[in-house]
Amino acid sequence: MHIQTQQEWETEMAEKVLDEVRAEIYLALRYLDGALARLRWSADLSLKSLASDGEKLYFPPEHLLEVWKKNPVFINRAYLHTLLHCIFLHLWTRGSREKMYWDTACDIVVESVIDSLNDPAFKRPVSWTRQKTEQLRKSEGLVSPAAIYSWLTELPENEFTALRREYYTDDHRYWPDEQQMAANPSAGEDWHRESSRVQSELENHGSEQGDSAEAVAAQIKAGKSRRSYREFLRRFCALREEIKIDPDSFDPGLYTYGLSLYGNLPLIEPLESREEMRIEDFVIVIDTSYSTSGKLVQAFLRETFSLLVESGIFLDRCRVRVLQCDDAVREDTLLTNTDQMRRMADNFTIIGGGGTDFRPAFRYLYQLKEKGELKGLRGMLYFTDGKGIYPNRRPPWETVFVFADEETGGLNEAAVPGWAMRLTLDREQLSQMGKETRL
Repeated sequence: MHIQTQQEWETEMAEKVLDEVRAEIYLALRYLDGALARLRWSADLSLKSLASDGEKLYFPPEHLLEVWKKNPVFINRAYLHTLLHCIFLHLWTRGSREKMYWDTACDIVVESVIDSLNDPAFKRPVSWTRQKTEQLRKSEGLVSPAAIYSWLTELPENEFTALRREYYTDDHRYWPDEQQMAANPSAGEDWHRESSRVQSELENHGSEQGDSAEAVAAQIKAGKSRRSYREFLRRFCALREEIKIDPDSFDPGLYTYGLSLYGNLPLIEPLESREEMRIEDFVIVIDTSYSTSGKLVQAFLRETFSLLVESGIFLDRCRVRVLQCDDAVREDTLLTNTDQMRRMADNFTIIGGGGTDFRPAFRYLYQLKEKGELKGLRGMLYFTDGKGIYPNRRPPWETVFVFADEETGGLNEAAVPGWAMRLTLDREQLSQMGKETRL
């Protein structure tokens, strides 16, 4: 007969508390039902608060019971806090940012959403620090954690430390790094799908979901916009490998084996070589007709340059060519390093303002290829409102027409030739990404 230990009893009682907390969250926010079912509980005695890696919710049994007796609302908030990190994809979108500042930026975002809930299960007095921070967020348009991160990195150390202490709720030690995400991408992909499901639920039935719907939907949108563009750009620029036979090399083992076996008959087998097809040239064409916004173009360039650098593709022997074109090619700028990208993104000025004709840019690139100046052209992004004359012939490189307005982009996409890809970016989100992105 097994006699239950104190630790086993505490774990059992803590799980009963978590079960009750999960039910409270479900009753208040029913659209989180699928998300609540995703995290499996796991006791972790090394913790002092809740934690998650996207697959499990880790909890310290003894500490959880002590806090729950004194302040059950805090446990409700902590559980929801950790869950929202997963729904907003905070665990998988840090990139190369400093972890300390990123953690606090994500905590500020999540706590702001929870503070906005008008439900007794999560209600707590809002401190003066939080009131001031919320006023600043609204006045400066600091919506996403990336934007808040940029703001935090510019604060004096004592101010940042105070904010970090104010908003700290859960432990982020199990958030995956880049290597862990590459080794186990399934958790991030599962939460991306769940995030999309929650977003769809809020869009279709948001009015029925109470006060939280708008704040939650805004954060999901803020997190997914850059991720979606990042993933698209990564797929579009994917490196390829080709297996080739190298006639000038052979396996020496087979050679000597043949001599030993047959005396004067060596066995010769050419070796396979793996050649990596690196991207040497990449073209961005900017539609500079009268209908194109300079600020949106600047935001698009800053975001695209940032993602290209982060991807690691454009480190060596890279040439990014930026063309400005309305009904003719007005400018051709060649960028070969990050400093040049940064200067262009910061100081971009539109040249042009006439009507839109996409064909001159394609003709110009054909001419460069004939001169041997575009030997490794992988692809071309054409940032435009879509109102123009398209080429009839498919070029020998991949082409994407990028639209910056969901309201008109869908209409203009219909005119895009079948051989080209189409991508529509939300205008508001693109502007936000431009504010928060640094090169």
